Amino acid sequence: MKEKLRRSGIKIMASLIVLLGSLSYIMVLAVLNGSLGFVAAMGVTVFGATGVAKALGLLGLCAEIPLSWGLIIGLAVGCGVVRGGLRYLEQYSNHFIAFKLLAVLRDKIFGALRILCPAKLESKQKGSIIAMITSDIETLEVFYAHTISPICIAVLVSLAVFLFVGFVSSWYLALVALLGYLVIGIVVPLISSKALKESGVNYRREFASFNAYFLDSIKGIKDIVLNNAEREREGEVDRRSDILLKETKKMKRGITKASSATELLVSLFIALSLAVGVLLVHFGLLDLGKMLIGVVAIFGSFGPVLAVSALPGNLTQTFASGDRVLNLLEEKPAVTPVKNGKTFEYSDLKVDELSFSYEKDAPVLKDVCMHAEKGEIIGIVGESGCGKSTFLKLLLRFWEKDRGSIDYNGIDVDNIDSDNLLDNVTMVSQTTYLFDESIEDNLRIAKPDATQEELETACKMASVHDFIMTLPEGYKTQVGAMGDNLSAGEKQRIGLARAFLKGSQLILLDEPTSNVDSINEGMILKSLLEQKSKKSIILVSHRESTMAIADRIYHVDGGIMQEVK
Repeated sequence: MKEKLRRSGIKIMASLIVLLGSLSYIMVLAVLNGSLGFVAAMGVTVFGATGVAKALGLLGLCAEIPLSWGLIIGLAVGCGVVRGGLRYLEQYSNHFIAFKLLAVLRDKIFGALRILCPAKLESKQKGSIIAMITSDIETLEVFYAHTISPICIAVLVSLAVFLFVGFVSSWYLALVALLGYLVIGIVVPLISSKALKESGVNYRREFASFNAYFLDSIKGIKDIVLNNAEREREGEVDRRSDILLKETKKMKRGITKASSATELLVSLFIALSLAVGVLLVHFGLLDLGKMLIGVVAIFGSFGPVLAVSALPGNLTQTFASGDRVLNLLEEKPAVTPVKNGKTFEYSDLKVDELSFSYEKDAPVLKDVCMHAEKGEIIGIVGESGCGKSTFLKLLLRFWEKDRGSIDYNGIDVDNIDSDNLLDNVTMVSQTTYLFDESIEDNLRIAKPDATQEELETACKMASVHDFIMTLPEGYKTQVGAMGDNLSAGEKQRIGLARAFLKGSQLILLDEPTSNVDSINEGMILKSLLEQKSKKSIILVSHRESTMAIADRIYHVDGGIMQEVK
């Protein structure tokens, strides 16, 4: 069965329009300004044709036009002036809505990520999410600023011209115009959209994939150089770039073909309307002057439907981007945050028959049992990939457990208020992320109102205070983008200092000394021992020296955890 590429364009448009909310009235204003603006623009040529018809009437070639020369010239000039002002108001309204909504959409995406994380970032490439927040959101600007209004304007202007030509000139000419509007404004866009759908989706997918890979390459440039892997990485970047270029060319070829077909059809319908007008005059069914006014009105009326016909080229990307954004906004979180749940002040943890798997029939943890009391350091050891880190994340409810219980003070983790859980339990992961701010600012994430003395005490406990004091600006030193001014060990110790600063009663440490030397490891372990009487500490590590401070040790093998006697 062929995989569905994305939602239908109609569904995506409807969902995006719903997001307009309270800005709908501005969109209505934009549509009115745009419609009146096109009518005013057509008025310039129509009144020009009226002037020609009046001149022909004076020569006896058609019925005389009952308008003065001054009025005709004044109306033509007035329409031109009005057109400029209305065009400005239309564009201002469209872009005001577009940029307001882009900010709203980014806020909604961050809101969705707050609910979906941290589990979302465990399985999703960060580069793909960044592409969504930046390029996908910016692509939607085309929809809000250059799609909704043109469609509405095309409908209103086409209807107005149809009625004008019918009443003033001939209903035969009006029907020719209507046929042209339907073919160019509806049939062609539907065919083009269907033809371009696959290429548009493939382009956005490859763009996101390339963006994610390129971001990873930039982040890991040091390791790439140190391992002399530049050529391999460059080759893969070139390969992905070629795939993206191929999809881009395919999409552009489709857009060019659709555009050429549209231009050809416009020319054909203009020629058809002129031919019908000439025939009507020839057989005496229409006055020459009225024919000129009707044909000129039709000639100048294809602008709005041309704008609609050109939409599929941009909408293929817009719909693909919109679909990705809507998928994220509608995605169900791995766990639903518990609001107004039970609260506790940590004293003990008990895990009983805990089982978990990311995929069905592929268990990561099986019937895990363990317990931790305040005043204990619990060690967890095992081979890489055996489920140690997953176990720590389940204690923080990254995912829903499949079976068993995780009880804090006798309360199952699924019933505990999420904020209260995070107040009591802190985890330091293997990789510490530092924001491009000062060391002090990075520490205050754990406790915004911390005093300088508290900051220094936490850093001393993590064996990083002395290092910070050697820096030119001490705690005010900027860490650089992604913490590039610091080594992996220094970042890890700052992450540990965050945990000490937060003051949680249960600290989960995932390889906390993997990037530090034996001297600093000894100082960190000494600090952990000093904190032992006040907290519970669960320590995951490969190092036997790290496990020396543990009161009890659990060994994980094949998803089964057993206490080492």
